[in-house]
Amino acid sequence: MKRTNKKFAPVLLTAAFAIGLVACGGDDGGSSSSSEAPSTEAPTSEAPSTEAPSDGPVVVDCAPEEGPLKAAWVYVGPTNDGGWTQAHDEARLAVQEHFGDAVETTYKENVPEGPEVAQTIEDLIADGNTVIFGTSFGFQDAFVEAAAAHPDVCFEFATGYMTSDNMAQFYGAAEDTDYLAGMAAGAASKTGKLGYLASFPIPEVVRGANAWTMGVRAMNPEATVKVVWLNTWFDPAKEKQAAEALIAEGVDVLGQKGVDSPATGDAASAATGVLWTGYNTDQSENYPTVWLTATTYHWDVYEIPRIQQVLDGTWTTGNYYGNLADGFVKLAPYGDNVSAETRAAIDARLEELKAAPGSEFTGPIKDNKGNEVLADGVAHTFDELMSMAYLVEGIDGEIPAS
Repeated sequence: MKRTNKKFAPVLLTAAFAIGLVACGGDDGGSSSSSEAPSTEAPTSEAPSTEAPSDGPVVVDCAPEEGPLKAAWVYVGPTNDGGWTQAHDEARLAVQEHFGDAVETTYKENVPEGPEVAQTIEDLIADGNTVIFGTSFGFQDAFVEAAAAHPDVCFEFATGYMTSDNMAQFYGAAEDTDYLAGMAAGAASKTGKLGYLASFPIPEVVRGANAWTMGVRAMNPEATVKVVWLNTWFDPAKEKQAAEALIAEGVDVLGQKGVDSPATGDAASAATGVLWTGYNTDQSENYPTVWLTATTYHWDVYEIPRIQQVLDGTWTTGNYYGNLADGFVKLAPYGDNVSAETRAAIDARLEELKAAPGSEFTGPIKDNKGNEVLADGVAHTFDELMSMAYLVEGIDGEIPAS
């Protein structure tokens, strides 16, 4: 789950990502409280409905009595980070364009995970915002408290697991596009030595590293991937330095997960014969000589229907996990370094993952210590995917102790 730090890791490694019914629904009979253990039910993959439910959670009326709906987004990084926050802000702009004068959007950027979050939320509510989107896991506690204190405000939270009557959750199956990007990386590598920059050792990032590596080895079975943990979401200098160190060790293709800037692409561009799969946004035009592809998020796929529900007076809590089928996650355009043969192989696998999200995690799978994780034909449950705490065969590295 995106946006956390080390102090949250134990919880995330033992608790499943909260999944109930998608978007306009919830657990039968009502929503869970913020202190309940997350549901382990698999999510639906459909885009959220804009129709009022016939039963289930209560409808929360967070539309203004008059004037435009005011909606706000809280960001952990800058809107021009070239990654996570930029993708979120592009969705905010899409919301604004879609609804025009009916909705007024705003945002707060560079909000650190900590006490400042609560005050930021209070300031936004004081300014008249009645829908507030949180986009960093470390914001979750503050959002839960704010939701309890402001039952007439609709809170939407990306990547967490706590819900209440007026706080919903949403995220998507980036592991599938991570796998596809890994295929491009594996096919492009000439040395069979690849490197991967990872943010924090939480299940979301572990799952991405594993998926990318499995994609690599689907095209290059003997390839190895060295994973470097940065323990930061956004530090371009640190990201570039780590990428340069991997290149110095002979890595010829780089990938990343959870690190939000394109600094890894800068390191690849400055080297000779090094290629790169990005993350969060399409950087194909900015890094044409080293670009392969990337996982990209399209948050507006979820946010536009949800804002419509607020305007229609039908908003209820829920949990949403988008995928390739609904367009919430997509594979960025291919770079010139991805051959026609590789594109065809990736496109074919994409259709399979669109039909069966998460199916790349089907056995036989071994961890990087030689232990069998999944027997032949056995697939991970959704709960297991969301609490993943091992590294697959082919990865050079370990999950740091929390």
